[in-house]
Amino acid sequence: MSATEASRPLKLVMHCVYFPPEIGGLESHVFHLCRALAERGHRVTMVTSRSKPEFPPHEVMDGVEVWRTWLPARNTVGWATHAFGSIPRMRSVTRDADLVHAQDIASIVPARAAGAGEGAPIPLVTTYHTSHFLKRADSPFWRPIFRRFIQAARYNLAASTEIAEVAEAIAPGTPVEPLTNGVDTGRFHRVDPVMPAPEGGRRRIVVPRRLFEKNGVEYLVRAMPLLAEQVDVEAVLVGDGPERARLESLAAELGVGDRVVFLGARPNTEMPGLLSSGELAVFPSLMEATSVAALECMACEVPVAASCVGGLPEIVDDGVGALFAPADPADLARTVARLLREADLGALGSEARRRVVDHWSNDRLADRHLEIYRAILEGRPVPAPPSSRT
Repeated sequence: MSATEASRPLKLVMHCVYFPPEIGGLESHVFHLCRALAERGHRVTMVTSRSKPEFPPHEVMDGVEVWRTWLPARNTVGWATHAFGSIPRMRSVTRDADLVHAQDIASIVPARAAGAGEGAPIPLVTTYHTSHFLKRADSPFWRPIFRRFIQAARYNLAASTEIAEVAEAIAPGTPVEPLTNGVDTGRFHRVDPVMPAPEGGRRRIVVPRRLFEKNGVEYLVRAMPLLAEQVDVEAVLVGDGPERARLESLAAELGVGDRVVFLGARPNTEMPGLLSSGELAVFPSLMEATSVAALECMACEVPVAASCVGGLPEIVDDGVGALFAPADPADLARTVARLLREADLGALGSEARRRVVDHWSNDRLADRHLEIYRAILEGRPVPAPPSSRT
């Protein structure tokens, strides 16, 4: 047993606007982190939004106590209203907490308010996850707010090197550690496909993307006619969103309606079987932190082709797949066709799995968080991340 695990259990309070059963990379990351910490014997409480009326206001999920508060809308005003409205609940659950962790921008206000109650301030850790931070980083309105947020935390984390560098530029002198999101490699591994193989030797790619503009799925659809000229292939899109109707119409207009399958949103538990039903996963993102979905594909031994943006080049290279230019259907088609025709996909998938287990497993993520938490609570400097140690 490590010294960290042998130490006394901690009471940790997290805040995140969305949490499972909501589906998404941030939701998956935070849930698996909380569960891993709870499995190590720590008391973990999550305050999140009641983003759907069927979600219970209070429950325990895999050892994590979850409280849900009102969310009026899924936009900036709604997130801000939820943030302020969740302060009373945050204060009630942090009365004897050791540490509060804000998971992204909208969580910082309630986390700071809860930690600044009566008595000594409760240490605050903040993680910046998403493209919302990058989009607003140059705004004259948001930049000084972000600076105060970054400087207020005892320690700051970012889901990609790009986000960390932007945050450090906003608040010079305040270090921000890039820490790649983790994957539950016990749940995400190669399994029997849940979809029957395509007929007639057709190849299949999977696209586990929510259908929002920033995820660039339009460019995958536009690439399909070019790709079909080189390889008999179909694309299975796993995810839903406001772009779906437009993308379905675009696929029909381009004559590839029979090659683009819209499965809609699927629960996280179904994803290993769906991912294992494809030979290659494609991520045509226009903005991205470190994609949890891409790491989940890699954990399932599915090679990844991804646009060269954000944190994707930090996890994808020629050893596990390939990168292509963002918003470029022709380059996307060339890259995917080359992989399907020429690459040893089995070898790429095996290497992808090995890298996730070695570098991006949820166990390693939880260990690093506990290392940070313990250092803060013991009043000593946070040790350098493993990748920078000699």
